[in-house]
Amino acid sequence: MEPVSKGAAGEILAARFLRDKGYALLASNYRCRFGEIDIIASDEEYIVFVEVKTRQAGSLYAPKEAVTQTKQRRILQTAAVYLSRHPSNLQPRFDVVEIVTDRQNSMRVLEWDHLMGAYEAGDLGGAF
Repeated sequence: MEPVSKGAAGEILAARFLRDKGYALLASNYRCRFGEIDIIASDEEYIVFVEVKTRQAGSLYAPKEAVTQTKQRRILQTAAVYLSRHPSNLQPRFDVVEIVTDRQNSMRVLEWDHLMGAYEAGDLGGAF
């Protein structure tokens, strides 16, 4: 059996984490021509578009630093496509889940951080 990739492991762990916090998971790895959203979830108030970033312990950069403005723009555009196909009365929110894992075991989490409302729609806000 091949080992689970760092990114796939992080997405599995983040989905469990969100489910344990009471979120309903609506989609994972949602793709369209603009890009991909790792996890789409909801609670009573929000539809949440989640970018999961996983790094091994000792990495030079924090996982959230990989969610650049370009990446944010693609996620926003992808979220707009999702909402056009799956309308929702919930308020959209854009989160980042940061995960730091053990170097030898990608499923062993050393640190978590759930950054709720990590960025906003800005100019694309009219799409929602």
